[in-house]
Amino acid sequence: MNTPISWIKAYVPDLDVDIETFVNKMTLSGSHVENYVKKDKNLEKIVVGKIETIEKHPDADKLVVCQVNMGAETLQIVTGAKNVKEGDLIPVVLDGGKVAAAHGDNTEYPDGIKIKKGKLRGVESNGMMCGIEELGSSRDFYPEAPEDGVYVFPADSGVKPGDDAVKALGLDDAVVEYEITSNRVDCFSMIGMAREVAATFNKKFIPPVVNVKGSGGDVNDYISVEVKDTDLCPRYVARVVKNIKIGPSPKWMRERLAAQGIRSINNLVDITNYVMEEFGQPMHAFDLDTIAGHKIVVKRAADGDKFTTLDGQERILDSDVLMICDSEKEVAIAGIMGGENSMVTDDIKTLLFEAACFDGANIRLSTKRIGLSTDASAKFVKGLDPNLALEAINRACQLIEELGCGEVVDGVVDAYANPVSEKQLPFEPDKMNKLLGTDISKEDMLEYFGRLELKYDSATNMITIPTFRQDLNCMADLAEEVARFYGYDNIPTTLPHGEATAGKKSYAERISDIVRNICEGNGFSGAMCYSFESPKVFDKLLIPEDSVYRKAIEISNPLGEDYSIMRTLPLNGLLTSLSTNYNRRNKEARLYELANVYLPKALPLTELPDEKMKLCMGMYGSGDFFTLKGVLEELTEKLGFGKDLSYEPSTDEPFLHPGRQALIKKGNMVVGYIGQLHPEVADNYSIKTEVYLAVLDMETVTMLSSFDRKYEGIAKFPGMTRDLALVVDKSIFVGEIEKVIKKCGGKLLESYKLFDVYEGEQVAEGKKSVAYTMTFRAKDRTLEDKEVSEIIDKLLKELGKMNIEIRA
Repeated sequence: MNTPISWIKAYVPDLDVDIETFVNKMTLSGSHVENYVKKDKNLEKIVVGKIETIEKHPDADKLVVCQVNMGAETLQIVTGAKNVKEGDLIPVVLDGGKVAAAHGDNTEYPDGIKIKKGKLRGVESNGMMCGIEELGSSRDFYPEAPEDGVYVFPADSGVKPGDDAVKALGLDDAVVEYEITSNRVDCFSMIGMAREVAATFNKKFIPPVVNVKGSGGDVNDYISVEVKDTDLCPRYVARVVKNIKIGPSPKWMRERLAAQGIRSINNLVDITNYVMEEFGQPMHAFDLDTIAGHKIVVKRAADGDKFTTLDGQERILDSDVLMICDSEKEVAIAGIMGGENSMVTDDIKTLLFEAACFDGANIRLSTKRIGLSTDASAKFVKGLDPNLALEAINRACQLIEELGCGEVVDGVVDAYANPVSEKQLPFEPDKMNKLLGTDISKEDMLEYFGRLELKYDSATNMITIPTFRQDLNCMADLAEEVARFYGYDNIPTTLPHGEATAGKKSYAERISDIVRNICEGNGFSGAMCYSFESPKVFDKLLIPEDSVYRKAIEISNPLGEDYSIMRTLPLNGLLTSLSTNYNRRNKEARLYELANVYLPKALPLTELPDEKMKLCMGMYGSGDFFTLKGVLEELTEKLGFGKDLSYEPSTDEPFLHPGRQALIKKGNMVVGYIGQLHPEVADNYSIKTEVYLAVLDMETVTMLSSFDRKYEGIAKFPGMTRDLALVVDKSIFVGEIEKVIKKCGGKLLESYKLFDVYEGEQVAEGKKSVAYTMTFRAKDRTLEDKEVSEIIDKLLKELGKMNIEIRA
């Protein structure tokens, strides 16, 4: 919201502070100032001069020598301007003064251009006559200025030689830009900001006195209004003005609009813009002669309707767009833009003024739906006060009378089915002080409320809230008003107090931290991939048509087909990242992700899906299946459940190599799977090397994990070691052998380790040699060789049942 200080002073005339003090204090009182611009920042020593005489330059055909009365003295100035004549009052920058860069070239001269006296073709010149561009403005805001020449003050301007030219032109102003929060819709207007200024500086706020004289007649004889959709249009107010006279606006109105950055068009358009900025209430004007049946109907459009707006564009409508119609046709899109078929032209005789309140949410959706946003719609989407409409339309009619634009017909058509009334809140000073940590007196609080036009009834102890303050709804809101005018900087600093609580991470978060540490300690980098995927992923991963993985949740408003479903597998994002690394010539890559997958209980969804976290690990380059298996063993051991973990061969997962994958199990419980990526899948992801993957279910991991550790002292008795080399069929996995070793070793078996696997000439075809070292120890005695031998014999007997022999 931009507010010129000069306009604010129209309602707070006693305001007299410099701009720096102004913005600092306004910010401290809760009106966040984003920026401010001094319109005269590059203008210095510019005064009004009167041209007394003009003579031709002796040595230049295009220059003239002027004697200019500056009030206290007469200066000689040389100029090439063709539009000046004797007797003209013009702005002159004196020696040592500054002007803005002409034609808006302020990038080259951000601090303006300094003017010095000198000679032009041998003739002394003691200043420079200024065009409007050199004063930092343009003909858009000063249409009386010549297109190329010196600005000449109009005869009725009331200026005299020696006056401050910058002030005479209304350029001694500053424009303050505020960031207004959406709950303070009353501050999207000059009156609203002026009220805040008056309250902040404790000055008297003088709003405009609205009084429409009228010219007789009855508005009901000219127009009738019917609102069919009162939920979208709580209030619609209409007035009629006859005998319209279109012409230029007065200087004061042009200057105020110019300070706001609005170009003057004509008196009629300027009045609607002026009232919209002054009251924050958008208005619209219709040519009454174009309104069929002289009736306004406010209703929803029909699906597929087409309507041409004032900008000449055809808009496609639907039943959620609110329209202003006459008895035959649509004439405006409510709250957004009028129609080409009812536009005001220079030939207008009778004017219909509209001021309404529309549902903000509907206006916002309508602007998106039809692709059109305007200054008016930007106001309506905030949610205006319905009680503002009547005051604003009366203000517009008052200005029409004052500016001689037409004759206002008596009476108002006001369709207001459910009037909004003022709210009341209890006055609770003790609670407010407790909330703020202050000791502000009741009288001071009421004084702050009085500045804001909040009324107090001592009989009922209630505060009455005006309808324009829609943000005040409870005691805390009132306490905030007290705080900002008492001064946030005056509120004492206090330490927070309350019962002490011990904060810590949840058990699942601690497990996740350990997982991250183990993965990163083994060279894996954390990844974060999208939960949204494409259905094409299933084909890339060779997922069968009847697989449960294909039962994915479809997103109702996806970003595109590639992000149209929720993932049921955590692999695609990680494989895509590995592919990117591989194709950018990274020799090796290791990635992991704690990824959520989304498994619906039924489709279409009738309840929330199961959201399960998976640890997904992927790698290529140095390392193989056993490298990844070692990382998992380190992880499960750290989490306290790796002792009895098993890896069973499997062919369940289609995206893994059928002969190089295994289920990770704890007893009969499946914890996850590990394996080499299927070569065809690797090719689908453009990876021309072996890729190894492992996936663990974090819910199961968390359930199995334990931080309980039992201390065991250093062994007091010696252990005995036995090495055993075995010849086994290649089809037998070492895991099956290890199960037998653990079973036969019993409590005396302290540890075992596979230290050699051999295939070659010294073993028969179809066989392999595996060698283990085993350590036995008793906690209460020294083992005898006989005891260990009995265990080995028992072990060999059990292995013999599997056709396993000792290697000779």
